[in-house]
Amino acid sequence: MHRHYNGLKTALLLGGMWVVLLGIGWVIANATRSSFFILLFGVVGLAGTAYSYWNSDKLALASMRAVAVTPQQAPAMYRIVHELSQAAGQPMPRLYIAPTMSPNAFATGRNPEHAAVCCTEGILQLLDERELRAVLGHELMHVYNRDILTSSVAAAVAGLITSAAQMLQFAAFFGGRGNDERGGGGGNLLVGLLMAFLAPVAASVIQLAISRTREYDADEDGSTLTGDPLALASALRKIEGGANQRPMNPEDQRLVNTSHLMIANPFRGGAVSGLFRTHPSTDDRVARLENMARTGDFYRRG
Repeated sequence: MHRHYNGLKTALLLGGMWVVLLGIGWVIANATRSSFFILLFGVVGLAGTAYSYWNSDKLALASMRAVAVTPQQAPAMYRIVHELSQAAGQPMPRLYIAPTMSPNAFATGRNPEHAAVCCTEGILQLLDERELRAVLGHELMHVYNRDILTSSVAAAVAGLITSAAQMLQFAAFFGGRGNDERGGGGGNLLVGLLMAFLAPVAASVIQLAISRTREYDADEDGSTLTGDPLALASALRKIEGGANQRPMNPEDQRLVNTSHLMIANPFRGGAVSGLFRTHPSTDDRVARLENMARTGDFYRRG
């Protein structure tokens, strides 16, 4: 597994976010002659990461108005998840269904012992059992790969960079003015403003790249768990078509905040730059899955 070095890519991308943050901190410290704000942003960032990670399941499920279901209410879903969790040697997660006909699914939770898997009513009606099994295998691997922790850290650092960049605009301006008499004000102002505008964009691009990288991992590892990459490829095609016909509301900020967890983009597809996509293109994912099926790589476990 991880033939595309996705774990290394994720580590490098997270490292890139911290480089951006440290760069902003250096400029703020230089402009204000104080490291107070760097420490403040660090504390806030750690607190935000801990809160979003610890409450990730509650926040995501609430945004979808999902309700818990019993084995009697969702027998096929329960049976598939029970079989896959046993095959993976992991605890059985809680199961939820979201009352929307837009087809999608996601998994959340800080660890396998506190995990939840959610399917929409739309995806349960759209997919056959083989395709549903492939989707649930994908979602379980997000939990087993600790992707919720990764995404929580990325989101917290991205938010920290945005807040620091806003502070940087003031620090660069006033720090630059204060240094005018020494001849360095113009340069400090220019560097500070450039970082203030470019850093949040860079953080967003890196955060989205991390999300796309983790989707590739879940595709590969989920297909290894189920032994059926072609079923996932078929499911992804159906989900994309269904989401275009019945998209979720992109003006609902809670759904926007949860969209990166879903197996496919829940909003109507459009001419969005690849850098700003929350998910890899379906064509690319299907091509990789079809290659797995041709080479037989999904038989390689462990």
